[in-house]
Amino acid sequence: MKIVQLEDAPLVRGLEHRGGTFHSRTTAEGTPGTPGNFKFSLSKLSTDYSGPRHRHNFDQYRYMIEGESDYGQDGPLKAGMLGYYPEGVPYGPQVNNTEIYCAVLQFGGASGSGYLLPREVKAGMEELKAFGTFKDGIFHRNEGVPGRRNSDAYQAIWEHMHGREMVYPKGRYDAPIYADAKNFEWAPVHGAPGVSEKLFGVWTERRTEAGLLRLAAGARHDVRGRGVYLVLAGAGECDGKPLRQYTTVFLDTGERTVLEAREATEFLHYGLPDLSDMAAVSHTSGVAMQAAE
Repeated sequence: MKIVQLEDAPLVRGLEHRGGTFHSRTTAEGTPGTPGNFKFSLSKLSTDYSGPRHRHNFDQYRYMIEGESDYGQDGPLKAGMLGYYPEGVPYGPQVNNTEIYCAVLQFGGASGSGYLLPREVKAGMEELKAFGTFKDGIFHRNEGVPGRRNSDAYQAIWEHMHGREMVYPKGRYDAPIYADAKNFEWAPVHGAPGVSEKLFGVWTERRTEAGLLRLAAGARHDVRGRGVYLVLAGAGECDGKPLRQYTTVFLDTGERTVLEAREATEFLHYGLPDLSDMAAVSHTSGVAMQAAE
């Protein structure tokens, strides 16, 4: 189990291969080279950031804390809304109507394709600059260099790091899934006095889930299962450490803990899928990490 205060996580620039202003603090991450690798971060993006319509070979949740993004045909993501972007499913293009602040979980999905951490992506990007240029989320290969002339930036990096062509998993859903918290009612959690939830949904055969959890002042709640809890508002304690706005609690497989609320406290919960029976992903992340750090 890990408990991380937001101010203890360094602020770094991200998604340089897409351009625009993007900064984030990563408060939890998984193990590179495993199907269940992941990254959880709080990200701030300005209106000069944009992303083309594209897809990934990993799953992604975005919960909008502040601001609004427009995802074209997929519609807007506004404050208080969750967007679930499944692997293999196109989304976007993304245009930020305002500066946005969101809680993002990117993680290996049910296909077992895994996930590259930002430092791995950064290392791959630097290596690829010897063969082409990155602009507006696209990698443009130089004349005379073997390979696809123009590629999605992340796809080009992934293929470079793995030494093989990316095969996108078949989308388990037809489009991204949006959930607006204001349209959900708080439902009491059985056997947990003073605890209620808004369960946005449980998806895929590997059972990844997302929702909100609310504890009344003085309430205690026993939680378990691999996933992330982010304090959105309120204060309390967990394992003798303080819980305050934007504290992250990460539980790994088989772990459990007790969340205690000193005042009314609300959490965002992302439940990671169970991929423990899958073999390790074969790629060069170990080399990439050494090159990037």
